[in-house]
Amino acid sequence: MNTNKKSSPKSGKSTKPAAAKSARAGKSSKPVTGKTQNSGKSTKSDGEKSVTARDKRKYIDFKIKVKKGDPLPNFNENEIRLNKYLSNAGVCSRREADVLIQTGVVTVNGVIITEMGHKIAPTDVVQYDGETINAEKKRYVLLNKPKGFITTMDDPQGRKTVMSLVKSACRERVYPVGRLDRETTGLLLFTNDGDIAKKLTHPRYQARKIYHAELNKPFKTEDFDRLLRGVDLEDGKSRADQASYVDGGNSREVGVEIHSGKNRVVRRMFEALGYVVVKLDRVVYAGLTKKDLPRGMFRHLTDDEVSFLKMTKNV
Repeated sequence: MNTNKKSSPKSGKSTKPAAAKSARAGKSSKPVTGKTQNSGKSTKSDGEKSVTARDKRKYIDFKIKVKKGDPLPNFNENEIRLNKYLSNAGVCSRREADVLIQTGVVTVNGVIITEMGHKIAPTDVVQYDGETINAEKKRYVLLNKPKGFITTMDDPQGRKTVMSLVKSACRERVYPVGRLDRETTGLLLFTNDGDIAKKLTHPRYQARKIYHAELNKPFKTEDFDRLLRGVDLEDGKSRADQASYVDGGNSREVGVEIHSGKNRVVRRMFEALGYVVVKLDRVVYAGLTKKDLPRGMFRHLTDDEVSFLKMTKNV
């Protein structure tokens, strides 16, 4: 009797084992009710993962970091200081531009500006002494000057000027830095950069110049010492920094290095010693050479050469 009760279930009633078997066949075994029978804790619906308080400790809340202090200033790359603008336009150097600004002769959009460090935008109209100033791109042109050209912007007598040799170099108007007389050949720099021009011509910076001179007669060895010690001229004493015979030349060819910016100083030094300069060629100027630059031709300086001229005190 006891055996029949255990082995045969009652007919017409579903049992839990049968429901569990059908659930395993078609659906997940997770409970679908909002609560579990044992723990009593709430769970989320299918597809979502519940996070316990213990799990929350593993995470760090994301927070937007706010920088302390004042915000950085807004830099406008198109703006430029007024003194630099005047210098770029070839009016004068930056230091001289500061003086002009302080005296009240410079206006921006019709307003007199006396404030140091004032910046202007590309659309501003700058006037100096009633004339509108146009800032130009800086140009640096190196010419190997031939004979027969004078170093001036124009000549009332109609003589050939060095400007005719560089007129096709750029649209900007450039100016010769220093001078070479009509019969002297060699390196001559042109630029519209007022700062560079003033630096190269100012005695303080001592721009180095090397000349190759050919004389009317052999140069005596004892006269080298006289060149180095100095020669008395009508405008004061002048001397060579170095002097020697030209390599591969004869005794009438002398190389002279000077820093003086006096007019025709090399010719006058040799004349004071009793020589006449037949040919005079400037082969080095402020570290620039005639390499790969034929006579009568010009070239633009490289960025490295321009940087060298700007950074070097003694060139």
